Amino acid sequence: MIKGGTGGSNTLTGLRYEAKVDLKDFLNAQKDYSVENTKVYFKKELVARLFKKHELYKFLKENDIDWTKHISKKLLPDNCIYVIINNTAFILEVKHQEVARSVDEKLQTCDFKKKQYIKLFSELNYRVEYCYILDSWFKQACYKDTLDYIISVGCKYYFDYIPLHELGLPVPEFDTNEEITPSYQL
Repeated sequence: MIKGGTGGSNTLTGLRYEAKVDLKDFLNAQKDYSVENTKVYFKKELVARLFKKHELYKFLKENDIDWTKHISKKLLPDNCIYVIINNTAFILEVKHQEVARSVDEKLQTCDFKKKQYIKLFSELNYRVEYCYILDSWFKQACYKDTLDYIISVGCKYYFDYIPLHELGLPVPEFDTNEEITPSYQL
């Protein structure tokens, strides 16, 4: 859609994702992945931690971090996945739409929210990336300026796609006859 933007899907580096599907359920359905509580395993090796909404604050408390010393109001991420190998917390906000609504303003808050998450994770010395997982609705021309803005402030977006490789997560190997997302086809 835009030069230098991101999006699309490449089954060699990620997996197609339906926005209505929970990320924990989605990963559990993928070959060689399992999620137990907040721990994400690939071939039985711990590769990440996964937090939704208030689970993030339970994790911070377990690490003796008082979130109120960093931000003034809780942020409740759709998904936050901390990838161990690259010491990065990825905030994955899922936006799904079927009819026109005022979501433009929500998409335009990514810069502020990323800065808030950077403050929140500062004691853990985690890097922070802020990404949207968008459905095809947002490919419409009326979202071009918003998508350009997302990229310009150092955030990312992907269409119907979880960029496992870019997150630093292992990408399952598939036979050419095998379906990639057997229970969650788009």
